[in-house]
Amino acid sequence: MPTDLLTGPWALVVMSLLVLGDAFLVVVPGEIAVTALGAVASNVGSPPLWAVITCAGTAAAAGDAACYLIGRTVGTARWRWMRAPRVRQALEWARRRLDGGTAVVLFTARFVPFARLAINLVAGASRIHAGRYLCLVTVAAFGWAVYQASVGAIVATLVPGGPVVAVVVSVVIALALGAVIDLISRRVRR
Repeated sequence: MPTDLLTGPWALVVMSLLVLGDAFLVVVPGEIAVTALGAVASNVGSPPLWAVITCAGTAAAAGDAACYLIGRTVGTARWRWMRAPRVRQALEWARRRLDGGTAVVLFTARFVPFARLAINLVAGASRIHAGRYLCLVTVAAFGWAVYQASVGAIVATLVPGGPVVAVVVSVVIALALGAVIDLISRRVRR
């Protein structure tokens, strides 16, 4: 039953919507969906791994571009939640990081959920050239998609027990890797 849901015709659509939603709401499990489908693709063969990566990368780039567009048209202070002290702190952090190197920040922020939102909003608000931004964010999104799907695929290849076990183990490993990346990025910020 769970495998049928992950191999059915709507699996890529649902995963793409979760990844797109993850650009705005960091509680949406976009990473988990990509890792799970990467495991299923490796273990079952459907959907194909290339399709998982293509759909995830496209949805991630579209979500980041939408956040950029919001930052460019709305700014970073219009709504009350944007003026909250912690959000202001995150946006100022993002502004300082973007001033130091746009490409590096866009690539690393792709792996840190709230940082990604702040970076993309600030990139739009500070009017970083749209063409350059879109190129960088697309490459970062596809790099992230390859990474997330590959974690699932590699674990599915190494761990016996079928697709359900591979999905569970892949998600746990991806969450652990995400926590390590978050920890490292917090230490670097200090």
